[in-house]
Amino acid sequence: MSEAGSKNPREAERAVAKAAKKSGAKREIAAGTQVAVGEHQRDPNYVPRFKKRYNDVIRPELMKKFGYKNVLQVPRINKIVLNIGAGEGSQDTKKIQAALNDLTAIAGQKAVITRAKKAISTFKITAGRPVGVKVTLRREQMYEFIDRLITMALPRVRDFRGVKANSFDGKGNYAMGLKEHIVFVEIDYDKTETVWGMDIIVNTTAKTDAEAKELLKGFQFPFVN
Repeated sequence: MSEAGSKNPREAERAVAKAAKKSGAKREIAAGTQVAVGEHQRDPNYVPRFKKRYNDVIRPELMKKFGYKNVLQVPRINKIVLNIGAGEGSQDTKKIQAALNDLTAIAGQKAVITRAKKAISTFKITAGRPVGVKVTLRREQMYEFIDRLITMALPRVRDFRGVKANSFDGKGNYAMGLKEHIVFVEIDYDKTETVWGMDIIVNTTAKTDAEAKELLKGFQFPFVN
């Protein structure tokens, strides 16, 4: 008699039900991990508003202003790096985790923990201890972040008068800082225990600061001079 035939019918039914339940649980876990924290499933035809602005408005204007002969010569934003320095995290892991969760929410993409490369006894930091969190944005996520930064976050900065126009590095890259990360609408102020400062570095393909500045002006960066 075969093994299947030797089983009691009720035992066989229970075994089948148990196997089906286990299989279903696996499918649920797989489905739940398809979208990471802070990320979103996207319509394949979706184009961010600021990406469309670059293609339709900014690029043609830059070609006219600087006399580029080919669209590939036109400067573009390559990536944006967001960084929160959370030195307190070296002593309190809950704070570094809070900073990680907040930056993930702001970026719409999973952030990572940065760790000290060297020990600094003055600040009680040992090599390998967490000192901050960062995330690098490219493509669609990059354009979406710029949109939210310009249209929603910066207007919420207290006594905001614009961003510095002299914070370019001489190679077409721009850096700016925010004193309070809570200006982003993704952060619930009432549930935030620590207010972090945040660095924003915009890496472009521009060869000069003048070209990079005109590029960011096209994205409506509110330069004060």
